[in-house]
Amino acid sequence: MLAFAGLAYSLFPYVVMERMTIWEGASHPSALKFVLVGVAIVLPFLIAYTAFAYRVFRGKARAGLYE
Repeated sequence: MLAFAGLAYSLFPYVVMERMTIWEGASHPSALKFVLVGVAIVLPFLIAYTAFAYRVFRGKARAGLYE
């Protein structure tokens, strides 16, 4: 993890070495806002469904059952 962080820090502004920066590779701000709205709508449902599924299936399997 530390090696990856060091590599990312050393290449920071470039996505493709010496060719394209982060800002050149980013989408248009209106497209990023559209994606942000979509994530803001879908993410709470995803988290709620995950919590619901965890609640439904908790305690169903026992440790010694499959040995």
